Amino acid sequence: MPARHSIRLTDLLLPRDHGSWSIALEPVALGLIAAPSAAGAALAVAVLALFLARRPLRLWRDNSAEPARRRAAAWLALVLTGAATTGGVLAGWRGGFMALWPLLLALPAAVAFVYFDLKGEARAATAELAGATAFALLPMAFGSLAKLPLATATGLAAAMLLRLVPTVLVIRAYLRSRKGQPALRGPAIVASLTGTTLAAALAASGIAPGATLGIALMLLIRALWLLGPLAPQLRAPAVGALESALGAGAVLALAFP
Repeated sequence: MPARHSIRLTDLLLPRDHGSWSIALEPVALGLIAAPSAAGAALAVAVLALFLARRPLRLWRDNSAEPARRRAAAWLALVLTGAATTGGVLAGWRGGFMALWPLLLALPAAVAFVYFDLKGEARAATAELAGATAFALLPMAFGSLAKLPLATATGLAAAMLLRLVPTVLVIRAYLRSRKGQPALRGPAIVASLTGTTLAAALAASGIAPGATLGIALMLLIRALWLLGPLAPQLRAPAVGALESALGAGAVLALAFP
């Protein structure tokens, strides 16, 4: 008899593009720590459920996959989308549905990412930037649910935008250059410089936390190190570990200025 292949939950659930973990988790962690609320916790469940639903949905749509694998993926996607819907409704019920208005700002970027993802182009630069933008705006929704002043909630989202958007360009350029592929180093460095300038302006005006400038400077140094003439020869897992450490530090610095 042919051997039956077991279906592991992690294979159905966990995204293969490990960089997406930081993009998704950092804004959620910042929102939960800097603007804690029961409604925010429900929103976090909704966001994470949608994030995890992406892979099973893709497997379910893959006609070349084994039928048993597709069925399992379909059930998992159904459970996760149900959890996301429940979390979203609870967030609106506890914090007020009008308080979820910042999600409308993230909607165009989220739709753009889904469009590219459905075309199988989720790793295109435009798709990754759209995904990073959508997630980076989430702290504003957490702040709104926690009844923070609009300026404070906006500052958290602005700081996360300055963290994630240049990072996408820098890490893409570094990894592509390591593989011998065309890499846009110049735009990545310009984005980091621009982010540092904007961080200085936002911190000086009081819109963003004071730590925003320090984080931007740290990320600029990282960009110059990775994309400069003396760039280290790091493997993708090492780059991921570096970004996870930088992201955790950024979240804590922004949440506890």
